[in-house]
Amino acid sequence: MSNKPANWDQKVLDYVAAVGTHETALMRKLRAETAAMPEANMQIGADQGQFLAFLIKLTGARRALEIGTFTGYSALAVAGALPEDGTLLCCDVSEQWTSIGRRYWREAGLDHKIELRIAPATETLATFEPDSFDFAFIDADKTNYDAYYEACLKLVRPGGVIAIDNVLWSGAVADPAENGESTLALRALNAKIHDDSRIDSCLTTIGDGLTLVRRQR
Repeated sequence: MSNKPANWDQKVLDYVAAVGTHETALMRKLRAETAAMPEANMQIGADQGQFLAFLIKLTGARRALEIGTFTGYSALAVAGALPEDGTLLCCDVSEQWTSIGRRYWREAGLDHKIELRIAPATETLATFEPDSFDFAFIDADKTNYDAYYEACLKLVRPGGVIAIDNVLWSGAVADPAENGESTLALRALNAKIHDDSRIDSCLTTIGDGLTLVRRQR
């Protein structure tokens, strides 16, 4: 989910997309199709897609993992940034939503880089050996974020990066009056990451809050 700051209007967002990203026409088309869906707020913005692609190139990642694929925009951004022999493993439980992504991956000529597994992510992640990935992006059900985080700390190699979306949860994590299940899970994970000696971390205000975690060597 990608929530814009309250003081940003659509003109600012359009400007950022135009001069702050290298979004392709196909990516814009996918964002537009997803925006018409009732679940549109689950889609990341163009700036976040650009940032994920930048991280892939910055870290030299070849093996990437995504937990929560939705309609495939983030996968399109990440796969497009991977080298030709790179791979992206996508975990999701929805055939309906990911079928949209499959169409765009094929049209972009990137489907050969992407493997999609439809199953609970915890089951899929348990099939991989430690240090199997260079990069991971977590953007799925919030109540399982801690489990995904712990799994990724094993699956991402030392020095690899984990990006965790929605860590601000529209500001709810900072409001003591907000105590929904997802809010509590995110608040607890934020505190855990802050004190975790196994990693280096940075919470950014990109989108709805994006935490970057680097597994220490």
